Amino acid sequence: MNTKEIKEIIDLLKGSDVSEIEIEHDGVKIHIKKGSSGAIITPVMVPQAVAPAAMAQPGHSPIITQAPAGVPAPAAEAAKPAGNTINSPMVGTFYKAPAPDAAPFVKEGDIVKEGQTVCVIEAMKLMNEIKSEIKGKVTKVMVENGQAVDFGQALFVIEPV
Repeated sequence: MNTKEIKEIIDLLKGSDVSEIEIEHDGVKIHIKKGSSGAIITPVMVPQAVAPAAMAQPGHSPIITQAPAGVPAPAAEAAKPAGNTINSPMVGTFYKAPAPDAAPFVKEGDIVKEGQTVCVIEAMKLMNEIKSEIKGKVTKVMVENGQAVDFGQALFVIEPV
């Protein structure tokens, strides 16, 4: 499935009453969900797991897989700090601002509201706004601008206010 096909699916979803769709094609599962405002759509790519025997065969390069949606990857869970966090809903590249020369969406010490955009994650050339699901004070930004992030990885630590 290429970027054009994904964009077409997103456009179809935007113009319909459907709020969520999941598609599996060529071993890749895509879960697309409208945000609470109906304007933001967040695709999540979930590659299918590869059997360990297939990875161990000579001539085959290892394939990196991702945990299914809703199940945090073990590495991300181990790195998860205590307290309330905003976690990455997908694998991609973290950006703290909407443009290289723009101010960051949030920084340490800022108070965020529920539904407020806190960062952008680029996945497959699509920019996905990540919104806070809780109200509170940003006590720590866990990742650097331009850093690759994993599914379930903590992006921000939030202290309730």
